[in-house]
Amino acid sequence: MALNNFLFAQCVCYFLAFLFSFVVVVPLSENGHDFRGRCLLFTEGMWLSANLTVQERERFTVQEWGPPAACRFSLLASLLSLLLAAAHAWRTLFFLCKGHEGSFLYAFLNLLVSASVVFLVFIASTIVSVGFTMWCDAITEKGTVPHSCEELQDINLELNVDNSAFYDQFAIAQFGLWASWLAWLAITILAFLKVYHNYRQEDLPTPRASFQEEKSAVI
Repeated sequence: MALNNFLFAQCVCYFLAFLFSFVVVVPLSENGHDFRGRCLLFTEGMWLSANLTVQERERFTVQEWGPPAACRFSLLASLLSLLLAAAHAWRTLFFLCKGHEGSFLYAFLNLLVSASVVFLVFIASTIVSVGFTMWCDAITEKGTVPHSCEELQDINLELNVDNSAFYDQFAIAQFGLWASWLAWLAITILAFLKVYHNYRQEDLPTPRASFQEEKSAVI
């Protein structure tokens, strides 16, 4: 019964990790298409007037687009999380149905993989959160523009890209990444408990071995 509960908890966590990773992959892919391969994370720019003699701000000009590697890494980390979560969810569900317990080696490898994914997803989450904040600071000039970052997605920024949904896309991606990180953190904790349990089980003598030792001592 305890084994089934443990496997069920693992299966739920893997399903959540899969779901949240899917929530990340879709908007990041859409944004890459809308921005024609440009990455808005860490982008630098400012509002300039079309007529330099007029002080009114009219158009946002990008000084330097963000590094494409920032968006690619976040997308690849999410894809890796998606695929691994799906594979492990299927395997855990199989173990749950069969009532089978994996070996110590499998549990240890599972712990290493889970810890690696936690690290990668944490980096991707940080990149997206910090990079998107820098983009919003740039297009709002840190709050001096009369529009919020969310409102500016409804305004054509004339950057030769489709900016009509950038805020929604990255807001969803941020939520998905941090939620995915929490799911993988829970998976890693469960994997560690599994390794610790298996290690203790191997250390503890079996009842038969204990009986034989006691019998030998008496003789």
